[in-house]
Amino acid sequence: MRVFWFLLLTMAVVVAAVTLAVVGGGGSAVLQDVEPERLTDPLPANRPVGRADIEVLRLPLAVRGYRMAEVDEALGRLGAELAERDARIAELESALAGAQATAVTGPDLFKRPGEPLGGDKGRDNSRENGRDNGRPPGEEGQR
Repeated sequence: MRVFWFLLLTMAVVVAAVTLAVVGGGGSAVLQDVEPERLTDPLPANRPVGRADIEVLRLPLAVRGYRMAEVDEALGRLGAELAERDARIAELESALAGAQATAVTGPDLFKRPGEPLGGDKGRDNSRENGRDNGRPPGEEGQR
């Protein structure tokens, strides 16, 4: 029975000593207040975000995960940059498609000299109308 009381008293002293050490029951604080983590290297504001910026980005931890405001800020910035790049890519693709369409259709090789590039606008259709007089178009009234 004496051993039981001795072990119980020893365990109570150890628990009390550990509690005092953790809580800081003394002149000096054992657990110091830690400054909360902040995003030390935010995404650059004066230039577009690059792959290297994303690779070195480390979001600070909070008690239960990441700091929501800083994660939202980083994701918002990345989303805006991606949307801007997507718009620029779409703009360049449409310009390229227009340039390729112009290159494929090219100038009208069957147009007559002096005829506008649009096709039949201003064209003399005398042959189609049955008035073929053997002269080149535009010379009907000249003799």
